[in-house]
Amino acid sequence: MPATLFKPSLTGIWTLPPLILHPFAGREGPDKLLEGSRAALMLHGLMPCDLDAEELNRRILSGRHNEVRMLYFLGKDVFRWMEQCQEIVARQEILKALGIRPQSFANLLIENPPKCVTEKLNRWGVSDQKTIFSRAIGLKSAFEELPPMELLSQLFLRNYHRYADYLHACYQKLGPFTVIDPENFPFELYGSEEYSRLLSDQFERLE
Repeated sequence: MPATLFKPSLTGIWTLPPLILHPFAGREGPDKLLEGSRAALMLHGLMPCDLDAEELNRRILSGRHNEVRMLYFLGKDVFRWMEQCQEIVARQEILKALGIRPQSFANLLIENPPKCVTEKLNRWGVSDQKTIFSRAIGLKSAFEELPPMELLSQLFLRNYHRYADYLHACYQKLGPFTVIDPENFPFELYGSEEYSRLLSDQFERLE
């Protein structure tokens, strides 16, 4: 049964904590993704190949697991941010009774983020922001820790994007929540190194 959405009329501005994304690919991350993509092309006869089907299948699954890994750690950053946002709500009497829940912040990030967030993601080369964040939230909602490749079925790995889409839809429908807008709840997006430099500059100006 779909969750009920509420959209109250708000006039105040409550600045949310920044969403800070940490590097999560690891040294072999990009190479594993590229290797998996090439293996898929080889398996379908779209690239020259001197590998057997078993090795191609292994590389494809390894690449898929690395995609799951990157989305999972992105989801950890998003869940951490949603918890911080919920703490803001808990300290504001006017907001506590409005039904603002973690799903409210997930919806804000995916469906209607501030313009500055969308622009920064575009500069980073992230073109499908909605899909990436929704799948990251879906996977993190299901796994407390990332399972090793050996514990995930080939069926799941080959089709993880479908599972992640449904997991996100399930998470958003766990209960009613209030829809919020960036006009009332602005926030910014930083990479962890960028945010560390920002804090360092601020401390230096205070000295």
